[in-house]
Amino acid sequence: MASIFYITQIQFDFGAVRELAAECARIGIARPLVITDAGVRAAGVLQRALDALHELPVAVFDGTPSNPTEAAVRAAREVWTAHRADGLVAVGGGSSIDLAKGLAILATHPGELKTYATIEGGSARITEAVAPIIAVPTTAGTGSEVARGAIVIVDDHRKLGFHSWHLVPKVAICDPELTLGLPAGLTAATGMDAVAHCMETFMSAAFNPPADGIALDGLERGWAHIERATRNGSDREARRQMMSASMQGALAFQKDQGCVREHSHSLGGVNPKLHHGCLNAMFLPAVVRFNAPSESVKSERRLERMARAMGLASADDVAPALADMNARLGLPSGLAALGVEPAWFDRIIQGALADHCHKTNPRLASAEDYRAMLVASM
Repeated sequence: MASIFYITQIQFDFGAVRELAAECARIGIARPLVITDAGVRAAGVLQRALDALHELPVAVFDGTPSNPTEAAVRAAREVWTAHRADGLVAVGGGSSIDLAKGLAILATHPGELKTYATIEGGSARITEAVAPIIAVPTTAGTGSEVARGAIVIVDDHRKLGFHSWHLVPKVAICDPELTLGLPAGLTAATGMDAVAHCMETFMSAAFNPPADGIALDGLERGWAHIERATRNGSDREARRQMMSASMQGALAFQKDQGCVREHSHSLGGVNPKLHHGCLNAMFLPAVVRFNAPSESVKSERRLERMARAMGLASADDVAPALADMNARLGLPSGLAALGVEPAWFDRIIQGALADHCHKTNPRLASAEDYRAMLVASM
């Protein structure tokens, strides 16, 4: 039986952030804690959200690191308690939204955060008691605003996933205006994150035709507009399409993902300074080649269908086109350019094999397969 559920309330339009106070009232948040980061504050985007909250008593936590950590979640919990907050407004990229999800658990559930990690059997321990979240994405990449999962580096340095339908934000306010002027490098990295999500979910063997359609349409939108958005930060149509591609990739997450995310999760745990979207871009060509012989990928002609969405002549063109797009966007030439060393491979492989995405890749990878994909991505 296929269990299919879509998913949450989404407000999508230029200027949608102005609905923030009304959405707080609708879901019963009277004392919001805003979760963000220093960059969003410095760019003036946070102030636009605060202005939209009008007269509500608000506290702000802007200490979100580039990869959210359990320590940062605990620091945010102190602000939550001091403010007597009753709900969360996450304003930022995937890191801020994921930190808010971690806090939604830790503020309302006993014990250490890792107790609720998916690979620790913790998903069933996450209850409807979680704090309500409103997500306001300021990048077009992770799609965490409509996803049931979060990624947090816990105290023992593992980068773990937390998954529950209770963690889905009560509303996602997707305002492309908030992404106008995003720097080119961040636009490219987050944009390829969205492309990777659409492709990995579409390649997944899970039976979910609605998710397939959403992912394939998201890939078409993202692939057609990522260069425009990167080259011209003020291109409103390109920004709108990239935000949609990001959202769509995450709407299809319930099919689960695979080796791209496994590699990126694990490597991000080894070196938390590496950008997740950039890592996804580096791994994607090698993973597409690895998945190509999979029976489910072949029987559903998934590479051919992705090729058509990308405007390519054949399935064989998909992996080379990804590498070429990375170069055109000015992304690093490979993992070595990011400072990744072969000496890290054993730790990366160990983390990938333990990752919650390991068993949902369309072709089960061995340790030797992971090593080969790492070498190919260097």
